[in-house]
Amino acid sequence: MTADVEGDIEEVEGVLRITRIRMHYRLQAETPDPAAIQRALETYADKCPAYQSVKGCIDCSWDLEVVAL
Repeated sequence: MTADVEGDIEEVEGVLRITRIRMHYRLQAETPDPAAIQRALETYADKCPAYQSVKGCIDCSWDLEVVAL
């Protein structure tokens, strides 16, 4: 799995802040299991310490591209 991540930095009340983060995950697998992949994508944020630290402060979004080998 790899990820391309980009974000936006904006001035908010005179202070530069990270306001948005976009993540594009790329999963390469020989025999991808679509149901398992969908479950992982829907639930990982609840267990991700980085996301739990910034949710509510930084708008985060993610998507996933599955590439069959």
